[in-house]
Amino acid sequence: MQDLPPSPDAPVADAAKDNWVDRYAPPFARPYLRLSRADRPIGTWLLLLPCWWGLALAILYDQSPRWGDLWIFVGCGIGAFLMRGAGCTWNDITDRHIDGQVERTRSRPIPSGQVSVKEAVMWMLIQAMLAALILFTFNRAAIGLGFLSLILVAIYPFAKRFTWWPQVFLGLAFNWGALLVWTAHTGVLNSPAILLYAAGIAWTLFYDTIYAHQDTEDDALIGVKSTARLFGEKSPQWLRRFMMTTVGLMGIAVIFSAMPNASILALVIALGGPWAMGWHMAWQMRGLDINNSGKMHQLFLANRDTGIIPLLFFAVALLV
Repeated sequence: MQDLPPSPDAPVADAAKDNWVDRYAPPFARPYLRLSRADRPIGTWLLLLPCWWGLALAILYDQSPRWGDLWIFVGCGIGAFLMRGAGCTWNDITDRHIDGQVERTRSRPIPSGQVSVKEAVMWMLIQAMLAALILFTFNRAAIGLGFLSLILVAIYPFAKRFTWWPQVFLGLAFNWGALLVWTAHTGVLNSPAILLYAAGIAWTLFYDTIYAHQDTEDDALIGVKSTARLFGEKSPQWLRRFMMTTVGLMGIAVIFSAMPNASILALVIALGGPWAMGWHMAWQMRGLDINNSGKMHQLFLANRDTGIIPLLFFAVALLV
């Protein structure tokens, strides 16, 4: 007897139980929202927070807050949700055969048969076009940067096939918002934004290596590369290096952002951001267990708070 097609009510294996998609979304929409990872909001946070860092430090840099910054702040939130959804949809389209061979991902909408490839492509284009409408409200330089980011988004899903460092490509794509949003506020791309971008890439290497340790056994069987497989038992040493690089580069970005126009007090408060972020990353290191996939998933999720911490310090610095 032929198997029945999966129900649209079948949740994805690594989604949180009782998430809002499974509880409240209409049945016809659930497979598409799962395809966008709307049932797992951590990715949206990790894409959004570098945008908000960039906006905060740009305002600190020129000491010129505007009403338009409120729209940039809100637009980043909506755009991050849409572009993360479009990127995840593209990732699942390209990885559909790989996902079907990995225990954690075989329940995703495409390998499980809930959504066809054609339907996924249409859904990806809808999300990308809606995100473009937000992008078009920014200045020309920011719009140009937005379109350049599509190159990184397109390449990322294939990186794990040709390099042991796919996390670098994820970092390049996920932290692009720091450059874009800085430019949306100032109109030009300055060195502090580039330093902040580099700090975000180091942070991505930290959290996504933790994330990749969930799948090392399956990845080894099917030949998928990752920093988790590359580092193996030496992962803690590499993670410490990424942590120190993140804190150091973000600290320099803060100094370069504050020195032209901000007060000494604002600089000191803003420097508390990378310092406190580093302590939160160190706390994650104390709980590290690369052979415990459940623990690694918990630590990965904790990086939402890791990214919020410096943002809070930057916000206070803008008020003094």
